[in-house]
Amino acid sequence: MVRYNKVMAIDPQSPLIDSFGRVHTSLRISVTDRCNIRCFYCMPLENVRFKPREELLTFEEMTKVVSVAARHGIRKLRLTGGEPLVRANLAQLIRLLKEVPGIDEIALTTNGILLPETAVDLKQAGLDRLNVSLDALDEALFEKITRRQGVQKVLAGIAAAQAAGFEQIRLNAVAIRNLTEGEIVPLANFARENDLHLRFIEFMPLDADRAWKSDQVLSGEAIREIIASQVAPLAEANRADKSQPAVDFAYADGRQRIGFINSVTQPFCQACNRLRITAEGQLRNCLFGTTEWDARRILRSGGSDADLSQLLHDCVAAKKASHGMDSPEFMPPERAMYQIGG
Repeated sequence: MVRYNKVMAIDPQSPLIDSFGRVHTSLRISVTDRCNIRCFYCMPLENVRFKPREELLTFEEMTKVVSVAARHGIRKLRLTGGEPLVRANLAQLIRLLKEVPGIDEIALTTNGILLPETAVDLKQAGLDRLNVSLDALDEALFEKITRRQGVQKVLAGIAAAQAAGFEQIRLNAVAIRNLTEGEIVPLANFARENDLHLRFIEFMPLDADRAWKSDQVLSGEAIREIIASQVAPLAEANRADKSQPAVDFAYADGRQRIGFINSVTQPFCQACNRLRITAEGQLRNCLFGTTEWDARRILRSGGSDADLSQLLHDCVAAKKASHGMDSPEFMPPERAMYQIGG
């Protein structure tokens, strides 16, 4: 862990700009490392060690970090996990964050299983947007990936979210070679039929079992060719937000869009505007970073807003040009996806 520096000389409203000129306006907040499924690309099947509740940031502590970050230009928040909906009273956190001056959008990434019980509360609390993870519509394959049953629960969750009034719902599907090829067309058709924005994500080396191999990566380009030939022709769409991780394409018949997050084959680090904070309060400047900055220590040791400002700027200043996955020296982070936050 990196200790924070007590020598403060930070403008309380200075933007978070790294040494490569990237301005950071997005913060991903993991609210828990717990989950109700066990996707092999994210968590181990057994002997999972979750953080004790007292080590996790409280909603008030999260809101404090966001309040300081917003003064430095953070405008968009995404709540992640683990599975964020297993954290009790999550709607209350959303209400707190909606009151922070400067925050324009709050999104949530979920596996959807608990949406039937929570969608209405989330919408009423002010949640702006939902991402639902769904790698397969086939129940057997879904269970092979998640090591739990649940396709129908996810589909019910998507329907509940739409009924609650969510209009911007994205489906996130992790693509894995020799495993999920058969799901590409069914997922594309399902998304088109239900007015959902589907995005395929290349399989990344963030699994807890350290079993990832490069030949398991099913590239976004390969998926796009399948969809263009078997679903409908595609044309690259305008990219209003250059920092978004997905390259979007529009179907020629006008029925929805589809996106490809090509993290491995076509890294988008040059436009990255994201910071992360883990459930226990560690700031990270990259999903694949190996260094963390301890915000919880500041929050619980009487540190000031200026201390948090300095920590945010230190974190951003240390950001590298890229995640380095294409380098022979690349080493995956010690922590798996569920411990970092999706």
